[in-house]
Amino acid sequence: MDLEILQIASKNNNQKSIENHTHNSRLKNSMCGDEMQIKVIIKKDKIIDFGYQGKSCVYCQASASLLSKISINKNKFKVNEICNDAKSYFEGDFNIIKKKWKSLNRIFKKKNFSRKECILLPFKTLKKIVSN
Repeated sequence: MDLEILQIASKNNNQKSIENHTHNSRLKNSMCGDEMQIKVIIKKDKIIDFGYQGKSCVYCQASASLLSKISINKNKFKVNEICNDAKSYFEGDFNIIKKKWKSLNRIFKKKNFSRKECILLPFKTLKKIVSN
């Protein structure tokens, strides 16, 4: 097990339920059974609070932790771009993360390609919210 992934996943300040959320989404990874629920508060197209919960592997938890940190205080259109870029990374555009989202470099690595669906689950879940 990658110790860095464990460290990222353990920084789970935003692993919480937001009762007064304005938007929420839930997805399940049909390949492995991971589940992710994201609740956010959006005001004036800006994410001001982010909470995630799920029954998921450590890769999915680490991904959700990083995504939550970079999404707070960002415009939902910018967050939608992050979600698109994450998908592009796993489609072969490796430089997109290095250039634009350096904090994601800790999990977006070629050695983690086999965990693609686990890593992308939080991004897909959030995209359902911010793409509307």
